[in-house]
Amino acid sequence: MATRSRIGIENQDGTVTSVYCHWDGYPENNGQILHDHYQDRKKVEKLIALGSISILSKEVDAPEGHTYKTPVDGVTVAYHRDRWEPLEAKKSVCVENYFADDLEEYGYLFTKDNEWVIKDGYSAKNQPPQKLSAVLDGSELLISGH
Repeated sequence: MATRSRIGIENQDGTVTSVYCHWDGYPENNGQILHDHYQDRKKVEKLIALGSISILSKEVDAPEGHTYKTPVDGVTVAYHRDRWEPLEAKKSVCVENYFADDLEEYGYLFTKDNEWVIKDGYSAKNQPPQKLSAVLDGSELLISGH
């Protein structure tokens, strides 16, 4: 069963561009991958530029032979690049709107300060996002609406 998530980046003008991710969106998987492998803004921008994704992995760039049906281990699987579907990304006018919208089950955001934050998609709309690093190291519990 899928654990869906939304992964976004806060642009310099305050807008947010985000993509859907179908599999393993929970913090211990996608959150850990984002924290460990997507700390560089340029790499996060490349991830978002892929459009919606099926599986997040540590690498964005795909070697020859990588497709949806024959994925290369460790490479993100994107619907547009790897399955030739329409390119899909969502634009929010501000961070608050991004987090108030449908985040799927988890919403991740790479902020203008180059820091990952997370929000449970079922938590109250007025609940602020939390630092992903604090959730992952256990110093903060993820506030959930489950």
